[in-house]
Amino acid sequence: MPELPEVEGLAAFLRDRAVGHTVAAVDVGAIWALKTFAPAPADLVGREVTAVARHGKWIDIATDGPHLLLHLAKAGWLRWYDAVPATPLKPGRSPIALRLRLDDGAGFDVTEAGTHKRLAVHVVARPDDVPQVASLGPEPLGLGHDDFAALLRSRNQQVKGALRDQSLIAGIGNAYSDEILHAARLSPFALTGRLTEEEVARLHAAMGEVLTHAVAAAAGRPAAALKDAKRAGMRVHGRAGEPCPVCGDTVREVSFADSALQYCPRCQTGGKVLADRRMSRLLR
Repeated sequence: MPELPEVEGLAAFLRDRAVGHTVAAVDVGAIWALKTFAPAPADLVGREVTAVARHGKWIDIATDGPHLLLHLAKAGWLRWYDAVPATPLKPGRSPIALRLRLDDGAGFDVTEAGTHKRLAVHVVARPDDVPQVASLGPEPLGLGHDDFAALLRSRNQQVKGALRDQSLIAGIGNAYSDEILHAARLSPFALTGRLTEEEVARLHAAMGEVLTHAVAAAAGRPAAALKDAKRAGMRVHGRAGEPCPVCGDTVREVSFADSALQYCPRCQTGGKVLADRRMSRLLR
């Protein structure tokens, strides 16, 4: 799933190439992805792109009329073209949910792979017209230690879930929460209400370091290269069975219905291997 660093990279990429241009055409290839009906996608045509921003994991393409907001969900992506293909979209027959062409012939497709269709496209007058955007918590890289600590203390839940809760902190998902917790040397199942002041300080510092490094790694890269840059920067996420780059212990995994987390027992749980309920059921 694209998270804050990749979405920031995509927003910067679009900002450099789309701002100042006029929208020449918008074609919807998957009606299920379109979550709004007024304004319509056609209302973007003829409008100048004035800015491209990011809200959490949302891309906000602002025009001098409506905003186009995109949430790429788990398997969505943005494919840029210097010259958009002339082949018309065939709704329901391709992974392309939306195609936008600019006045210079360049533009992009918004795509989603897989069978779980969670991509979201909104055309709205203001970003806050999208409830999920209006309810976002603060951005993590602008969050001071005291405010961060207060957010964690406002509820008692597993710290992995707290980092991923978009209403608490915007932009962090499954991958970077794994990376942050590894850098902070904390179990993903530690409860926020029981974290010591020193652990909160470690977690806050790790969040800033991991995300700042990832944003820098994404900066200036073309859209097509952002996924590989993300994978290359991961220390534990997606690396179950490999040695931890810090201590050499084997990176472990806990599987859930539609996702998994990865962690290092020696670095994060005092050597304890966390129960993987899905594997436990298979071994009965």
